[in-house]
Amino acid sequence: MNYSIDRKAQEPAYIQLYRMLARDIVNGVYAYGTKLPSKRTIATETGTSVITAEHALTLLTEEGYIDSRERSGFFVTYRDEDFLSKNVEGRPAAASGSHAETDEQNEEGTAAFVPQTGGQSDFPFSVLTKTMRRVILDYGERIMVKSPNHGCQELREELCRYLARSRGISVKPAQVVVGSGAEYLYGMIVQLLGTERIYAIEKPSYRKISEVYEAMGATVEMLPMASDGIDSDALKHTPARILHVTPFNSFPSGITADISKKKEYLRWAKKRGGVLIEDNYDSELTVSRKAEEPLFSMADGVDVIYLNTFSGTIAPSMRIGYMVLPESLVQLFNTRLGFYSCTVPSFEQYVLAELIRSGDFERHINRVRREKRMKI
Repeated sequence: MNYSIDRKAQEPAYIQLYRMLARDIVNGVYAYGTKLPSKRTIATETGTSVITAEHALTLLTEEGYIDSRERSGFFVTYRDEDFLSKNVEGRPAAASGSHAETDEQNEEGTAAFVPQTGGQSDFPFSVLTKTMRRVILDYGERIMVKSPNHGCQELREELCRYLARSRGISVKPAQVVVGSGAEYLYGMIVQLLGTERIYAIEKPSYRKISEVYEAMGATVEMLPMASDGIDSDALKHTPARILHVTPFNSFPSGITADISKKKEYLRWAKKRGGVLIEDNYDSELTVSRKAEEPLFSMADGVDVIYLNTFSGTIAPSMRIGYMVLPESLVQLFNTRLGFYSCTVPSFEQYVLAELIRSGDFERHINRVRREKRMKI
């Protein structure tokens, strides 16, 4: 077992070990039905503790890579046809969610977001409360300290690591801005890029996008959807230089942009010197086996702002969203909007950071995916 644990890395040893085992399982080093080395053997050969090996194996079990058999050990249960498309690390892609608020809920004035699982997230309440207690004990009076304007450093760092391993997006914490939900971030984007400009959006689309842009003084142009994304002719003739898209499962049409359409969006923005706003709604709960590569990670000389929230994946009351700025817009944001205070309490940010860091968030996402695939 030729695994090397980086003792200086911020990532825990059990996560490093988990990644290497998952990669080898996906790549067939440990084939379906074969037995893994015992936790004591793994610990000895990797220079880690038995507890570290046990944690890694537990995580692999919870995510469906292996199964524990009493008095027999751990056996590989992973098969390509059972999992989503993998990223470069051999792990099923995971991402955080966004909006999809229903008209009925809007009329009632609620802020509940509706994921595809049927109205609200089924994130384990016990996990959430356990994490909250741990944050109170570990962080102490720090939870009472005002958050930095862009968001707590701990959360922004965890988001960077999460995006790197789940979406292939490599960014720095300075590029991440935390805010209380998608609508708040839409407003910040308009103030960043300019209020007296034309913003092209999908038709139909999540109605709060146009409502926020217009409330901020911007002009909105609705571009009709084709079967693979925004109609090419409409995209070609719009005078807009800012395009807001939901490439995966656009609401309410359910249309997903294919790779050709995504490249078309990027060519459009590059030719005009424009900006793409990528609203990554719903991709975290997909059962698709097709890799959904973000525009942000495909951008080459194109400014893409990536947007996400956690309302649909953890709880409707979890009003935490974030946007990732391209490096070219970071200084402009700091100059124009850096004075804004973060609208999310420090305590909630620390809780989310711990959910991501511990792996609880991704385990929940993978459980939901497996359940949905079993129902198909």
